[in-house]
Amino acid sequence: MLHRTLSDKLLHLAQQFPVVSVTGPRQSGKSTLVRNVFPDYRYVSLEDTDMRAVAQDDPRSFLARFDNKVILDEVQRVPELFSYMQGVIDNANMPGQYILSGSQNFLLMKSISQSLAGRVAILHLLPLSYNELSGTDFEPTAMSDFLFRGGYPRLNVIGIAPEDFFPNYIRTYIDRDVRAELGIRKVSSFNTFLTLCATRIGEVLNIESLANDCDISVDTARNWMSILESSFIAFRLHPYHKNFGKRLIKAPKLYFYDTGLAANLLGIETAEQLAESQYRGNLYENAVAVEIIKRYQALGKEPRLFFWRDSNKKEVDFILEKGGKPLYAIEVKSSATYRPSAFENLEDLAPIMGVETDHRFVVYGGDESFPTKHGTVLDFGSLGDLVA
Repeated sequence: MLHRTLSDKLLHLAQQFPVVSVTGPRQSGKSTLVRNVFPDYRYVSLEDTDMRAVAQDDPRSFLARFDNKVILDEVQRVPELFSYMQGVIDNANMPGQYILSGSQNFLLMKSISQSLAGRVAILHLLPLSYNELSGTDFEPTAMSDFLFRGGYPRLNVIGIAPEDFFPNYIRTYIDRDVRAELGIRKVSSFNTFLTLCATRIGEVLNIESLANDCDISVDTARNWMSILESSFIAFRLHPYHKNFGKRLIKAPKLYFYDTGLAANLLGIETAEQLAESQYRGNLYENAVAVEIIKRYQALGKEPRLFFWRDSNKKEVDFILEKGGKPLYAIEVKSSATYRPSAFENLEDLAPIMGVETDHRFVVYGGDESFPTKHGTVLDFGSLGDLVA
């Protein structure tokens, strides 16, 4: 059994809050995590049709039966439970009373915000990080293999072939989270939209162009992008500006939460193909962003992660902010060979941000980390040093 870094934070918060919610994409290991961390809790899955019918028919009696030390899985399927749960929680006033998990963040968060605000701690569990796989029997043999397979636990632990796993994953995701729960009817168009998003990884997102390529309205494209974000398929990374408001109105970059899923959508069939693909650099940059996000979220924190782009379109791939100002400036190069020219953009732009040399990093595809007069060269496995 692979240890999930989020376990410690989950256990800690359950000693402070009456409810802890764990959300994340389908098959990221949420059910396994909460059952392992809380082995003495009763487990109720509301994916089960009979159990869901009981909860929907009589929420009050259901919660009287399951009133303490209970894991409610896929709880967003019975949203009427939440208003009744509020009274049960307030009467008992006990930490760790309920552990909630769900794969549809939009529906779950809507229910939580309406009924359980102030009573719940919220954590996100993404697919396995490189750090969680390292040193185990499932450690990737090469970076191209990690980019190709991604981090979904069943794919890595059981050894399911990506070409078998991902088409079924997408089919399940669309049937359960998109069509059934969010009302998407144009399934073929949505599939096209999802694939075209993968071709734009690491690019500044032009939502109008994306909508035109999919033959849908701009409003539909925005709505579908929100669906991808709420179900932990893709996310937008905003540009960094000194004026916080500008961050929110400038065009973001697009990334996926799992490079294996993105590679499958791009038609990449083997790790060897990925190593030679035109998308390798984009997928490696994507992996760096997600690894940073995973490591922060394992601590129960949201990373202040951005990218920098000046008026001349010079870019720094990633900025980590702390205390309202840039802490680290990070460039990504997928090549396993270090070249001093990798620091060019950092040397031009980092002084403008006030980022000193020892806080400038190039993450490359090699196996060693080392300092240079320009900044520090990091291998992928050392990304945790930035989070620490």
